[in-house]
Amino acid sequence: MNNAIRLEVLEEKDLGLINDIYNYYIANSTATFHTGSVTEDDLKEILPVGDSRFRSFLIYFNNEVAGYCYLGRYKPRDAYNRTAEVTIYLKPEYFGLGIGREVLLQIEQKAREVGIVVLMGIITAENEASIKLFERLGYEKCGHFKQVGEKFGRILDVVAYQKLL
Repeated sequence: MNNAIRLEVLEEKDLGLINDIYNYYIANSTATFHTGSVTEDDLKEILPVGDSRFRSFLIYFNNEVAGYCYLGRYKPRDAYNRTAEVTIYLKPEYFGLGIGREVLLQIEQKAREVGIVVLMGIITAENEASIKLFERLGYEKCGHFKQVGEKFGRILDVVAYQKLL
């Protein structure tokens, strides 16, 4: 299946392609703690676009946009430039096809190519599918932040996973 999945660098002109995807997660999940819809201008502030190191990618499955992913800055200080937070969002119709696993492997390679050696996954603790994905690919739990978020009237924990590349 991995020949059917490819990542292409996301450019500002592509923000319209992913705006609906992210707004789906805002409205229907706790995968993000945004509580209101975002615009393409908002996405410019959220996603790294045009950076040679911290990059965003469109995810293609059989030549169709299936989602997006990105290597985001872990912290905005040069000392952390060796570390990135990895984030993956798929359209709901692409859940359960093994795309997430292949995307995570490909984004790890993209990270290595630009000298990023530590990847972090920051995940809502109830997001079992994401936790299982990261664990299966060798990420280790390195933090559990209790009751740090609130969405849909519920108090939520966040867990952190990391992998040393």
